Amino acid sequence: MSRRTVMFSNPDEVMNFVKTVEKYPYDMDVKRGKSIVDAKSLMGLLNLGLNRKIELRVYEEECQELFHNIEQYVVA
Repeated sequence: MSRRTVMFSNPDEVMNFVKTVEKYPYDMDVKRGKSIVDAKSLMGLLNLGLNRKIELRVYEEECQELFHNIEQYVVA
């Protein structure tokens, strides 16, 4: 499993993120607090809120291309 912390500042960023991650066959979810939702779910991501750090979990070891394509959402 690979992890990154992501953040979205507006609904358009969430929509673009979902469009990007849907292209990959990996299972992935996002977690904030006790809430865990499918990372490919637009409504699920919007429910986690904007301007908050969210943990992205990708259940694949070799996913550097994915991380490269979502780097604008990754935060420290």
